[in-house]
Amino acid sequence: MRLKEDTDCFTCDFCGGIFVPEPNADGVRVLSVPAAESCPVCSLVLVHAAIVGHRLRYCTNCHGMLIAMDLFLVIVQDLRARRETEFAAAHRPDPKDLDRHIHCPQCREPMDTHPYMGPGNVIIDSCENCSLDWLDYGELDRIVRAPDRTYQ
Repeated sequence: MRLKEDTDCFTCDFCGGIFVPEPNADGVRVLSVPAAESCPVCSLVLVHAAIVGHRLRYCTNCHGMLIAMDLFLVIVQDLRARRETEFAAAHRPDPKDLDRHIHCPQCREPMDTHPYMGPGNVIIDSCENCSLDWLDYGELDRIVRAPDRTYQ
């Protein structure tokens, strides 16, 4: 089986069959193929994964996600369109999270830790050099489930 480029499935080189892993409890299809980067939080090798058909890198230990900036908003919009649950009440982020300093898994430079300016009240880490965002476990879900200010 070979992981198809930019998809969430594997293809058998022999028979041409396709295998699509089931999503985990977080809705992530963990493809289990090691990526070139390591987790900036727990230092384990990230694996390729997909959410709503979009590829990202995922930590199987801390469940953090490394997402290309150009896909981040697309993933949020796709997840919001599929949302079946009600809005979650927003809560304030912990200001101590702004003190965290992690390094970009790709270029190893310090990531910018900042409040995400969209809904969800989360603090994310970004690397402008590599155009990557790091989201800790649960942050993507909080963003997706937060009320969208454009419709209020």
